[in-house]
Amino acid sequence: MASEQDVRARLQRVGQEHLLRFCAELEPGPRATLLAELESLEPEALREHCQRAAAACARPPGPPPDLATRLRPLPPERVGSVSRSDSERRRLWEEEGFRQIALNKVAVLLLAGGQGTRLGVTYPKGMYQVGLPSGKTLYQLQAERIRRVEQLAGERHGVRCTVPWYIMTSEFTLGPTAKFFKQHDFFRLDPDNVVLFEQRMLPVVTFDGKAILERKDKVAMAPDGNGGLYCALAEHQILEDMERRGIESVHVYCVDNILVRLADPVFIGFCVLQGADCGAKVVEKAHPEEPVGVVCQVDGVPQVVEYSEISPEIASLRAPDGGLLYNAGSICNHFFTRSFLQEVTRKFEPLLKPHVAVKKVPYVDEEGNLVRPPKPNGIKMEKFVFDVFQFAKNFVAFEVLRDEEFSPLKNADSADRDSPTTARQALLAQHYRWALKAGARFVGAQGARLPELPSSGEPPAVFEISPLVSYCGEGLEVYLQGREFQSPVILDENGVRALDP
Repeated sequence: MASEQDVRARLQRVGQEHLLRFCAELEPGPRATLLAELESLEPEALREHCQRAAAACARPPGPPPDLATRLRPLPPERVGSVSRSDSERRRLWEEEGFRQIALNKVAVLLLAGGQGTRLGVTYPKGMYQVGLPSGKTLYQLQAERIRRVEQLAGERHGVRCTVPWYIMTSEFTLGPTAKFFKQHDFFRLDPDNVVLFEQRMLPVVTFDGKAILERKDKVAMAPDGNGGLYCALAEHQILEDMERRGIESVHVYCVDNILVRLADPVFIGFCVLQGADCGAKVVEKAHPEEPVGVVCQVDGVPQVVEYSEISPEIASLRAPDGGLLYNAGSICNHFFTRSFLQEVTRKFEPLLKPHVAVKKVPYVDEEGNLVRPPKPNGIKMEKFVFDVFQFAKNFVAFEVLRDEEFSPLKNADSADRDSPTTARQALLAQHYRWALKAGARFVGAQGARLPELPSSGEPPAVFEISPLVSYCGEGLEVYLQGREFQSPVILDENGVRALDP
């Protein structure tokens, strides 16, 4: 390990020697830890990172002045849709997707570097329970969907097949996630097929370009965004592991969508049959002001334009059919070929431009006191997973129904959207729709028939369906046809069972 003198000299060269201002008063253990952390920061890279963060933050916010003239919707021939396609076409897509899964050519990759801070918890979001009757966490729901899609593909093709699960964590989430999976026996998945790896961490920087000390012995660090995936794939040789397994298609998604369909055969099949190297699931924007990025073209190149970069006038433009012209809302749900990811890691990753996130970052002041700032004081630099769309040779988008596939968990229950309550309601409403379609009837405490599903809020009855029983509503008739139920009820691999109200 480098000496304190060597580390100090390196930091002085790049104007960051303040990171050692408390070194002399530290005990030997914390001092060694701090020196090791600082030694790992290459000086010139640290200088460039801090200068770039300060410069990026100083730029005026808002859209580029000429964006409106460069923006176009995606060409219709590059967009598929669940709702606007006939049943035969959907069947062909699904059939191809199941074929790819049965051939062991499909993997899923979870972006799970974030903590549940906005939910009011310190552990990884995937460990969060939204209040389902079963008590299942996001991780468990996702693991069981993998098991079910493997089962469905295997039954169709008479084989045993595997969908490996790659999970990108961060310094904050790796340990708790690994421990959680071991405690739950990997939710009965083969541990060899669950691969955890860690994304990079970058120093958080002040507005004048200085790295922040969060403690006397610790630099404030933050994950490098979900676009840090591409560096992490290379550093941990994940693509080499995929190649050894014969993986050709990778479904990448974010941890916080309770309705996500892992290795969705319809999406996989659509992308494969289109010959796509890169694809994105999208949902129709609910209204012009909805704060989601838009998948579109800029200068003829596919990309996601953040909602803050699109003027209200452009966001409100209408297509000939009366819908929003820019209506393809991004939901962080992507398809990549392995070969495309290899090309990105080898050629294009250095071309990705970091984005600025201004945050409230605890720090130690000149006297060594911990300060929790009342307003944002630090710059986190992040890359976004969708920033590689521009490099695709054959990009496609696939529109899915929001009620069936998108309900993110981002905020505490004090918020009116994207909360544990709205996520739970979305999943239980979906299950209620599936049960009705399969022939179930629901009655209240007095025996009166319950109504169809309301447009929002709690479903008329609580009826939770395990992903181990049904992936997307299939196969429920054998359990539910012609039967009457009183809420609350769970249907899992052991059958239907009533719960205490």
